Amino acid sequence: MSIGQLADAAVTLVGDRRRVVLGIAGAPGAGKSTLADALVGAVAARKGAGWVAHVPMDGFHLADVQLDRLGSRSRKGAPDTFDADGYAHLLRRIVDEPDSWVYAPGFDRTLEQPLAAAVVVPPSARLVVTEGNYLLLPEARWERAREQLAEVWFVSGDDDVRRSRLVERHVTFGKEQALAAAWVDQSDEANAVLVAAAADRADRIVVNGPDGWVLER
Repeated sequence: MSIGQLADAAVTLVGDRRRVVLGIAGAPGAGKSTLADALVGAVAARKGAGWVAHVPMDGFHLADVQLDRLGSRSRKGAPDTFDADGYAHLLRRIVDEPDSWVYAPGFDRTLEQPLAAAVVVPPSARLVVTEGNYLLLPEARWERAREQLAEVWFVSGDDDVRRSRLVERHVTFGKEQALAAAWVDQSDEANAVLVAAAADRADRIVVNGPDGWVLER
């Protein structure tokens, strides 16, 4: 299936509704951001840039100062190291206030810190794409976020490729190779197990394979 066909499915999801939010879930390194960026680009090519917006969940990472206070900095990226309630509140605003300019935090991967109001959803946006690891997690605070989403698509793929991609990403943003590999083994993979266990709650499974994106269901 081409990215164009997936974009068509996303546009159809909107229908005659004023605005919908599409969630993209998956394990760390699965390709969530890649799919989100490709979808936004393909939809924008059809409908215009203002018709679609992208709001990553990464902006709701707790800042390092809070992780240090909680003693959780070594677990950065785990479900409890995000402001899930703030994320759910933002998604509700995006759905309930379609005529407002809604600002959202972004995330700087070089600093590894959230950035306030780095993202904005304009009133013209009919489709908003958001992606994050934990959109399908069966916990109350994450389910409050899930309630705001019209659908959640789960990105799956080859685990060896996914892990290799994660190590490369960590190295790109400053970690030494050995430290990057250790972080993936000890932190990212623990989170991946949690995410995979909730995959059957997704509305669609999208496989990130060597020949492109494949809609499994």
